Amino acid sequence: MGVLTLEPGEFVSEHYHPYSEEFLYLVRGELTVRVDGTPVRLSAGEALMIPVEVRHRVENHGSEQALAVFQLGPLAPRPELGHVDTEPLPNASEPSLSVGDGR
Repeated sequence: MGVLTLEPGEFVSEHYHPYSEEFLYLVRGELTVRVDGTPVRLSAGEALMIPVEVRHRVENHGSEQALAVFQLGPLAPRPELGHVDTEPLPNASEPSLSVGDGR
């Protein structure tokens, strides 16, 4: 479980969780979550369940900071296996395996 804060224009690169589903609850602001490329808009007080192995990208196109709470379960057998990036990260040339969500 964790907290994600995104300023306007910030995003979490597209990724998936090979072992976990993700539940995302938006506390404040607005977010667009691209689920397998399809945009899903969330406003404060709304939530989204992302199934295991489904690619998703979280974007703040709003004018204010967005605050979301996320929960992953079940957890991967090792933390480094829990999050797989599917698009290059800023300043990176290759997609990579990384840990965590709120980067």
